[in-house]
Amino acid sequence: MRIKLLSLLSVMVLSLTIAKAQTENPLDTLTNRVNIMNGDLDVLKRLKVTGYMQPQYQVADSSGVGSFAGGDFGSGLNKRFALRRGRVKFTYDFSNTQFVVQLDGTEKGVSFTDVYGKYTEPWLNAFSIQAGIFNRPWGYEIATSSSMRESPERARWSQTLFPGERDLGVMAGFQMPKTSKWNFLSLNVAMVNGTGRSASDFDYQKDLIAHLGLSKNIAKEKIKLGLGASYYNGGVRQFTKYVYSYGTNSSGVKTYVVDSASTNKDGIAGRSYIGADLQFVYESPIGTTTLRGEFIQGQQPVPGNSNSASPSTVTPTTTPTTYPDTYIRNVQGFVAYFVQNIKAIKSGIVVKYDMYDPNTDVSTSDIGVSGSKLTKADIAYTTLGFGYLFYINANTKLCLYRDLVTNESTKLTGWSQDLQDNVWTFRLQFKF
Repeated sequence: MRIKLLSLLSVMVLSLTIAKAQTENPLDTLTNRVNIMNGDLDVLKRLKVTGYMQPQYQVADSSGVGSFAGGDFGSGLNKRFALRRGRVKFTYDFSNTQFVVQLDGTEKGVSFTDVYGKYTEPWLNAFSIQAGIFNRPWGYEIATSSSMRESPERARWSQTLFPGERDLGVMAGFQMPKTSKWNFLSLNVAMVNGTGRSASDFDYQKDLIAHLGLSKNIAKEKIKLGLGASYYNGGVRQFTKYVYSYGTNSSGVKTYVVDSASTNKDGIAGRSYIGADLQFVYESPIGTTTLRGEFIQGQQPVPGNSNSASPSTVTPTTTPTTYPDTYIRNVQGFVAYFVQNIKAIKSGIVVKYDMYDPNTDVSTSDIGVSGSKLTKADIAYTTLGFGYLFYINANTKLCLYRDLVTNESTKLTGWSQDLQDNVWTFRLQFKF
């Protein structure tokens, strides 16, 4: 009985379908199909896919050196091939809303670099809010894409204080449309975890970052000027009651002085910086001349210990376990670029100077003195970089670059002279 009923229903459905097809206007069918295709094309037009890949070969002056030119060299290693970055970015725009996902694939694996949504109000098209994983709104170099930057890597202080460039949180922005006379002014204010893009937060403190920017084109667009100011106010959890800062002890000796009040544990050590950035670009018949500079100073708290095998001032991105005492240092950094592009030969030269002082309260002669508790984490560095850029075509670029790294000569064992840690980088970039 059930089989007969199903057969009868099937015949009825088939009869209705045939009847509808016979009465349907062929023009209506064509119109529907065109509408569907237009809808699909509209979706595709809203989606933008971009990306770039940076395979490279590097040679260091000696084996196993620590490096900010793409990471430390392994033990016994001074030459390496690497895929520094392999990124694909998907951007979808609709109804004043933007959705962005960017992936990074290298020989070390695949990870997300950007995942955020952004909404811009429809009345002035000036105020926006975005949430997710995005670039920290600090200075100029951090927000500049690695595909556009002339040097292979960002400054040492940038990688130390803002590892990974990105963070997780929410950001409000203001900038009038390009048609407005107020477009030269921009302001971004973010509230973030402070632990970077790939780590879960480990304290209740949330960090505030703000950047105010001014930019203007003059002399019939031949000169572009930019000026910015940045501010950071956050903190790092104190995992023990022992909090060290550099000063003078009761015996008059310069050293790290400990504050061991019981209330310190699980408190917050202040992390704060101020910064400024400046850009000058001149378009001439020869090519584009660019001058850029950034400065930062502030207070950097880092969980650590003077007995640690690898003391560092890098902002923590994971919960520290081995050496959880807190060390507070006053830090300072600076970076300057000179870039000259030459149109006739599709080339460019770049000179970059980078300075990072992880402890401005000490001098070179203090480091290594008995009882000072100063370590290699307190050593200042300068890096002079110079390179040649060849723009093979609109999508392919060759970069030959040399990092000359100089550290302070101290009284610490192994750090009495400049280390042999200079690096050559040979990089190809493919972009679409």
